[in-house]
Amino acid sequence: MTVRWLALTLLCCLLNCVDSLSPVVQRNKYNNSFRLTRSTRGRVQQLLMKYKEQHLGNKHFEDRGRQLKDLPLLSTDFYKWLKLTDWQRLLAAFGDMQTYWNMLDRKRKQLEEEDEHMAVHDTFPQSIKHIQLDLRDLMSQISTQMSYINRSWKRTTSPFIQPVVNSQTSSKTMWDHRVEGYIILRDLDLYLTKLARDFLLLASKTHL
Repeated sequence: MTVRWLALTLLCCLLNCVDSLSPVVQRNKYNNSFRLTRSTRGRVQQLLMKYKEQHLGNKHFEDRGRQLKDLPLLSTDFYKWLKLTDWQRLLAAFGDMQTYWNMLDRKRKQLEEEDEHMAVHDTFPQSIKHIQLDLRDLMSQISTQMSYINRSWKRTTSPFIQPVVNSQTSSKTMWDHRVEGYIILRDLDLYLTKLARDFLLLASKTHL
């Protein structure tokens, strides 16, 4: 009888230790996601600079007026942003990462087709693929964090490839296609800044 009680007491202690460590583990995961987001943003910034110089002919090129309707909105009401639940914040981030991954995938394939047609070797498709891998890792981390909050969430490690439909593709010029690549990288740079802020907030809300 005594042995049984000792075993039960030991089990309860172990369970309490696990519960007390859970917030620490979750906070570390958010911090890891923050670091990956920041390093990915650095990679995007470097590629954006090279893209503007080599594909647009001017490393100082800026065009804030052009937007792509398929990209996530960057503007956020500060008070609404603060009131978001952890689940809402992660779910939105997962969907946004998915969108950027698909947009990059489409642009990468366009560049590969251009290179094949012009018989040139361009390193940009491979660089874009590296960023896609970073986004995939971020989505995997976010999915894990979501499954921690909601056990019914089905964890996924790979992005869902969804073709981006654009009825105006045939009427676009080569310059339009090149500027599209600039817009995607420009907005991804800004979005990753916003995402890093989300992870910092999530980590700060995780208490013992």
